Amino acid sequence: MIFSSFSTSILDSLFHCCKSIHLTKSLHALLFVLGKSQNVVLSTKLLNLYASFGYLSLSHSTFQHLHNKNIYSWNSIIAAYVHSARYTQALNFVTDLFSLSSQRPDFYTFPPTLKACQCLIDGRKMHCCILKMGFENDVFVGASLINLYSRFRGLDSAYKVFVEMPVRDVGSWNAMISGFCQNGNAAEALDVLNKMKGEGLKMDKVTVSSILPVCAQSNDVVSGLLIHLYVIKHGLEEDVFVSNALINMYSKFGRLQDSQRVFDYMKVKDLVSWNSIIAAYEQNNDPTTALGLFKEMQLIGIRPDLLTVVSLASILGQLNDQMVSRSVHGFVMRHEWLEKDVVIGNALVNMYAKLGAMDCASTVFEHLPLRDIISWNTLITGYAQNGLASEAIDAFNKMEQCENIIPNQGTWVSILPAYSHLGALQKGTKIHGRLIKNSLYLDVFVATSLIDMYGKSSHRLLEADSDNVGYYVLLSNMYANVGKWEGVTKVRSLARDRGLSKTPGWSSVVVGSIVEVFYTGNQTHPKCIEIYDELSVLTAKMKSLGYVPDYSFVLQDVEEDEKEQILTSHSERLAIAFGIISTPHRSSIRIFKNLRVCGDCHSATKYISRITERDIVVRDSNRFHHFKDGICSCGDYW
Repeated sequence: MIFSSFSTSILDSLFHCCKSIHLTKSLHALLFVLGKSQNVVLSTKLLNLYASFGYLSLSHSTFQHLHNKNIYSWNSIIAAYVHSARYTQALNFVTDLFSLSSQRPDFYTFPPTLKACQCLIDGRKMHCCILKMGFENDVFVGASLINLYSRFRGLDSAYKVFVEMPVRDVGSWNAMISGFCQNGNAAEALDVLNKMKGEGLKMDKVTVSSILPVCAQSNDVVSGLLIHLYVIKHGLEEDVFVSNALINMYSKFGRLQDSQRVFDYMKVKDLVSWNSIIAAYEQNNDPTTALGLFKEMQLIGIRPDLLTVVSLASILGQLNDQMVSRSVHGFVMRHEWLEKDVVIGNALVNMYAKLGAMDCASTVFEHLPLRDIISWNTLITGYAQNGLASEAIDAFNKMEQCENIIPNQGTWVSILPAYSHLGALQKGTKIHGRLIKNSLYLDVFVATSLIDMYGKSSHRLLEADSDNVGYYVLLSNMYANVGKWEGVTKVRSLARDRGLSKTPGWSSVVVGSIVEVFYTGNQTHPKCIEIYDELSVLTAKMKSLGYVPDYSFVLQDVEEDEKEQILTSHSERLAIAFGIISTPHRSSIRIFKNLRVCGDCHSATKYISRITERDIVVRDSNRFHHFKDGICSCGDYW
């Protein structure tokens, strides 16, 4: 019979020739005719072929028809579903492998499985399985664990896996560097890179593509240039991913000529390359060049994607070209992209807002199938910037009624100018109260918006409650937080002229039967020298354990060394130091403070409790704080 002449080598050649789903189905039929449909190797190859064409249902049926599945088959079906982002189904197969199959997972099983984990709990369970089966020393499994923990911001766990790996290849180092990069830990990423170089390993294209965004994030131009020289020296500039990363890095540095030079020298430019160079000019306020590049991209036949249109929408908003903007809107509608990604809808709302066409922006917003906090912020900002303060406040009120939409920094920065514009100070102060409750007023952008609101409405503020010193303190502190010391001086002078003064902070400690009271900066106590000497020793020990003074709590325009002295002389620290030198070793200390404890003193007291091995109880105006072994009972939330 003619079919009997089909050897394994011929079948392998046929597999390599299958470049379409039609040919793959024909090969599948041939395997049935040859009686080889139960050949586990051939059927698994067929399964992988179907998956490569996106026909997961056929991959699944091929897998299910296999009577004797080996671990290669299981690994293939799991990987097929993971590559198609069908993570739940992939994990179902993993469960079946563990519970229904006699096959034992191998080190190829776990990398795709870890990628399929959609929460840290599932990842930790899988990590336990890896430890139980002894695969933790495999470099591929180790790198996958690092990627898993990094994805869920578990960088301590990721780094623990990394340092405990007996053998680390370039892939392992890349995984750790990438993990730090993705979580915004630029310094740690560069530190790992330096250690990698110290072990004699060279950066590859993946390392370079990961580390260049870190240089951009930390504005480290020198490191970026040195890495570019390394890229040229080792011939990595021909890699499209490396070149795209270089374009983005130089864009963040504002060095558009360098971005353009990298782009021009690229032998192969993909869509990401074009998106990167267009975004570079758009983000650096050169919309004309960006639009020219977009037109050039179209002329050579490269079709735009969602990211292209997001950049294009911003470009057209800057150029004030309403006619082309409507064409872009139509292009998005024809491709039904609004249903696919909320980002494109937000970009269109922002585009129309910049054009001053808030009726169009509102219409786009109302028709968005999905709205996130950025959608609402964009609409509110658009109204506020176009002088439609009432509409901005109405939009904010509607947003407040939505479930699962929580205001963020962008929301407050958007809505506060609207209250300022209307002179609605009473409502604005209610927002301010919410910000104080959540400590959001310390954010520099939010504080600037509050200052702007109060500055424009200052006469209303003073008319409303001219004798309330709290208003003056808050306004003064906000000016200080953003470094506007002239504003601080003006507000404090105004308060003094009206005979108002801030309640001075004090702390008390009981030693024996005597209550000792300390005011901030107190230098009149009989044991003043011993107290400050003790604080000096404690501060040195604290710094050796990682303490860094938080100068944001010093609301005075002085040098940093003086700021540290001011923090050290806060009343609660003076009271604690006196308690330490006046009571037996390891005995507890109880402090009473009339105001809320500041964040830096809270951090310092945790260190002091650890160094002195004492329980320290601080009762401030808000709550009790029980410090023990470097931990506070409030969980750092008070």
